[in-house]
Amino acid sequence: MKIYISCDIEGLAGIATFDMEKEDHVAFRELYHQHVAWMLEGIKQSSVNDQIEEITISDSHSRGVNLLYQRLAEMDERVSLINGFPRMDYMMSGLDESYDVVLFLGYHAGIGKQYGAMDHGYSSRVAYDLKINDQYVNETTINAAYAGELDIPVGLVVGESGLKTQLLEEGMLPEVRFVSTKESLGRYAIKTYPIKEVRAQIIAQSKASVEADFKELPRFTFDMPATVDMECMTTAQADRIEMLSTVDRIDGRHVRFSAKTMRKTMNDIVAIVGLGGTTF
Repeated sequence: MKIYISCDIEGLAGIATFDMEKEDHVAFRELYHQHVAWMLEGIKQSSVNDQIEEITISDSHSRGVNLLYQRLAEMDERVSLINGFPRMDYMMSGLDESYDVVLFLGYHAGIGKQYGAMDHGYSSRVAYDLKINDQYVNETTINAAYAGELDIPVGLVVGESGLKTQLLEEGMLPEVRFVSTKESLGRYAIKTYPIKEVRAQIIAQSKASVEADFKELPRFTFDMPATVDMECMTTAQADRIEMLSTVDRIDGRHVRFSAKTMRKTMNDIVAIVGLGGTTF
């Protein structure tokens, strides 16, 4: 059995603002490793632990240089680490059909979510709105759809309350197992739950997620080819993006493009968001 864990930051307990996520911030790095350790502990406690050959962790926040390989190896010698940027498939790099289940750790609400901590889609400086086939999407559903294209289910999402509302109550991924780390009171305001509760929930639900019958878990997908609509924060960003031959300029801040597979869709979104944030 192989497990894939995609890790982000904004959905972790104790993180309230982007200023707390700087790469040289010692407390932030410690908190990040702590959450990963809880998830790994849950996996170790599972009844299928002896069947697990590899646990791949994708450091998927910003440039992906936040988690330390040595620290992870000390937690579990089966861990392989994907880090650095730019890279193909970004938050899902290295995922293929050999994996049995995907777990998301530290994920956050999508663009424009009221009471969603640090809500954004890949870049809060570029993307103002993001849709696939006229359906609002966030990083969770985009990544889940790529896993679904490979016939791999999402076994667990750990994140903040705004994302929980989007996935479960608003029906984006209504059946997914979810652990809420904090209550989002605004974009930069949170109430973090007691650490003993967060730790216990992540351990318990990580254990349950790898013990589940993966064949019975739903796969999330979009119809292909996909049409992506992105509204930029500024017209200057759209000015740059429309230079691509594959992109249509719809209006001042609105661009549109299409892709034949979810993998291409995901990579195009990441690349176009990155281009939009370029200054020259």
